[in-house]
Amino acid sequence: MRVSKAQAQANREHIVETASELFRERGFDGVGVADLMAAAGFTHGGFYKHFGSKADLMAEASSNSLDRSLASAEALDIQGFIDIYVSRAHRDGRGTGCTMAALCGDAARQPDELKAAFAEGIECTLQTLAEKDPSSPDAAPADARAKMIEMFAQAVGAIILSRACPDDAPLADEILEVCHARMTASMSVQSETDPQRG
Repeated sequence: MRVSKAQAQANREHIVETASELFRERGFDGVGVADLMAAAGFTHGGFYKHFGSKADLMAEASSNSLDRSLASAEALDIQGFIDIYVSRAHRDGRGTGCTMAALCGDAARQPDELKAAFAEGIECTLQTLAEKDPSSPDAAPADARAKMIEMFAQAVGAIILSRACPDDAPLADEILEVCHARMTASMSVQSETDPQRG
């Protein structure tokens, strides 16, 4: 039975969504095409009707999940971002959490096409955070950008380090608590020195 163009597009989007979650849970190398298609409810043979290779799907799924993460960040102020990102819920929600924290290590060993998708996602996230920074209009552009790189790197690093510990390890929580407190304190100091907020 022939599938309509609209249904074929819906099927492709479903495969991408499924892949995005599985890749974040298991890593790029932890998911085979057959397992991925089975999880999406399709046969292995149907994969190549939609994608030229697994690498093509990896890039598309990553871009998709990075876009979703960015949309979530756009709805938050800086403190809201810190509260949600550097949290136990995010740490434990691998399949639904940030693609950066889940897959940056994997992406570093992938082709440039996939690295480019991550670089674009990082750049867009930095720009979005910079727009939310209350001290950004008064800061030199290089300083404002450096501050956002530092904050985002600390947030991503906190999740990666915490996830590397056993789930019930006190260190897993300590890493999150320390990084959350330091990031919050840093934002508070910056807000207090911002003349528009004083």
